Amino acid sequence: MLKNDLVEKISEDLSGHLKKDLREAVDIILATVVDALKEGRRVEIRGFGSFSVRSRKARVTQNPKTGKTMNIPSRKTVHFTMSKSLKEPLAGKSRS
Repeated sequence: MLKNDLVEKISEDLSGHLKKDLREAVDIILATVVDALKEGRRVEIRGFGSFSVRSRKARVTQNPKTGKTMNIPSRKTVHFTMSKSLKEPLAGKSRS
């Protein structure tokens, strides 16, 4: 799903709101999440999951095609952990 698809779906569910305003709201939400992650803070959206920043160590690896040794520097990545209420329907389990 693209951001435009998300805005479209929200506009269908919330009639009476301008798509321009909804797009701006989605942009603000995403920018807020990005800013929190840049600051190293964890972002939790109840019923959906949480985003956090993790550090990956530097490592040495080989290019499988050429066999050349490559140094990969340490870096930060975003990690997503889905909530139990999202995980269960995706795994085919029903909540009781």
